[in-house]
Amino acid sequence: MSPPFAVAAVLFTLSILLTLVSSHYSSSSSDYPPSLQASPDFTEWRSAHATYYAAADPRDAVGGACGYGDLVKGGYGMATVGLSETLFERGQICGACFELSCVDDNRWCIPGTSIIVTATNFCAPNYGFTNDGGGHCNPPNKHFVLPIESFEKIAIWKAGNMPVKYRRIKCRKEGGIRFTVTGSGIFISVLISNVAGHGDIVAVKVKGSRTGWLPMGRNWGQIWHVNALLQNQPLSFEVTSSDGKTLTSYNVAPKDWTFGQTFEGKQYDT
Repeated sequence: MSPPFAVAAVLFTLSILLTLVSSHYSSSSSDYPPSLQASPDFTEWRSAHATYYAAADPRDAVGGACGYGDLVKGGYGMATVGLSETLFERGQICGACFELSCVDDNRWCIPGTSIIVTATNFCAPNYGFTNDGGGHCNPPNKHFVLPIESFEKIAIWKAGNMPVKYRRIKCRKEGGIRFTVTGSGIFISVLISNVAGHGDIVAVKVKGSRTGWLPMGRNWGQIWHVNALLQNQPLSFEVTSSDGKTLTSYNVAPKDWTFGQTFEGKQYDT
């Protein structure tokens, strides 16, 4: 490897580490792009590229730009992926599942293999590099950043920036949808995780035993919030996925719930 290329490779790696840790996007619950208002295509294969990061990467500690926290404790393990800006859709794709397979390179591809991963992170653009010269996640590139454990299931690690094909598929999860409640006083924040089916949630409502249904706004990723006094009453949740299907889980949090607890509700059929 020539010295200029080695320097460029180091700079690109450092930029990915820094931008993935610090980048978060916010949007309101009414900002759904057209691609999320309709049912995604679960059969068509599309072209993209994929790279990997090592286990010592700082992203492992922050859990990514979707708000899931510790991905291992959350049940996601290493079957996760960071998406370029073109695919990330300001965090509204968080929780969606993809199948990836290596293509077009017999030297590095592992024939007959594919992986299934959940979108949990964001790969920010790096405009200091051209799209094909290190700016892998610059628009309009479709790019996936995988843990090396997942990458090595479809390709040899020396492959680097690997051509892949991908498609959206239904998520299969064990147990019900999880609601992790945090906040303080009247500020209620709920992380929604472990969602089967389409995986990405586009609308959320919460209801106490003394309130009606209250719409929640997207804070970032799959963290939703509302300002309401909901303590000392059981909580019910209504979630809507990107295919328009709504699922209601009644009284999943008991009357004596406290901040920091996680509760399990119903699950989408797959």
